[in-house]
Amino acid sequence: MTIEVRVPQLPESVSDATLVNWHKRPGDAVKRDENLVDLETDKVVLEVPAPTAGVLREIRVDNGTTVTSGQVLAILEEGAAQPSAATSAKPEPVARKEREEAAPAKLAPAARRIVEEQKIDAAAISGSGRDGRITKTDVVNHLAARPVATPEPKKAAPAAHPLKAAVRGGRAEQRVPMTRLRARIAERMVQAQATQAMLTSFNEVDLKAVVDLRTRYKDKFEKEHGVKLGFMSFFVKASIEALRRFPTVNASIEATDIVYHEYYDIGVAVSTDRGLIVPVLRDADALGFADIEKSIASFAAKARDGSITIEEITGGTFTITNGGVFGSLMSTPIINTPQSAILGMHKIQERPVVVDGAVVARPMMYLALTYDHRIIDGREAVLFLVAVKEALEDPARLLLQL
Repeated sequence: MTIEVRVPQLPESVSDATLVNWHKRPGDAVKRDENLVDLETDKVVLEVPAPTAGVLREIRVDNGTTVTSGQVLAILEEGAAQPSAATSAKPEPVARKEREEAAPAKLAPAARRIVEEQKIDAAAISGSGRDGRITKTDVVNHLAARPVATPEPKKAAPAAHPLKAAVRGGRAEQRVPMTRLRARIAERMVQAQATQAMLTSFNEVDLKAVVDLRTRYKDKFEKEHGVKLGFMSFFVKASIEALRRFPTVNASIEATDIVYHEYYDIGVAVSTDRGLIVPVLRDADALGFADIEKSIASFAAKARDGSITIEEITGGTFTITNGGVFGSLMSTPIINTPQSAILGMHKIQERPVVVDGAVVARPMMYLALTYDHRIIDGREAVLFLVAVKEALEDPARLLLQL
């Protein structure tokens, strides 16, 4: 019995996807739920599992093709594989071992595509991803580090897509097409700049109370909950309390209406080798510190492994981004449309400040709130930042909702 392998139903916000890489070839045996192919949307990489065990008889769509929901990708013949006389002479364990040794290990989907098309030995690339996973950036850096010989004029040929190499005056260049996610990020950034009246207000916060609290309880917290107590949970909680006081910051514009969201779905920006994505903490006001930290850790791991779902990064009423993890001292974040504001965290740095008439060194952080001035006035933006600052400088407020 033959079964059609189709593109899964894509969400309403995603019209199509790009077929990135086949993991099987015609004639290969497959197991039920084994990943057959990766599809890249402008948000996530989707895996298409085998609906049943059998043999992959036909591939109808090549790598790099744009596909839509329900489109037939391949034909699968249900049932166990029947090895031919030529293949049955070799013991299966040996054949499997040879395939495993030949296949590149721990490759992100975008990286695997380049490795196969450029015929690169994956074993020669050092992976910077989680558990040594090789990312697209690792592959591009590996290619850039290789010596590029100037070809003879008659033998010159362009490099295969998606990487195109050129030598100009002894200086090499490589042209790398944007991934769908990067192209979507670029589109959203330009859209935000063109459709919103963005303005940024700044403040600074003394994090001594938070640092002392974390130092005092971090070991017990990790032992009790199995996750580290980070700074983000404090900022999520402080933002929610500020949003309660200034609901317009949690609102959005639809046509000529202002939509006030009476719930708090907080987006937390996560950096991956494919670009920045924003997983959403649903009903974050109902989550405890441990729940927030566990969710953020899970989202970060899934985002970098490419296993995060579209539902997990869709929506959100307010976003927090932390450029401080990269050393940023101050920046003006861009709003994640259609939201109306985004809070930027930055590097914690000891600076001299005046406390009770004395100059002391304190762990300080600059805060930035970029907001849509069409519905959020400067007064509200400034007072919102003050509310966040007050909550963080006196963490007891977070427990008492003051």
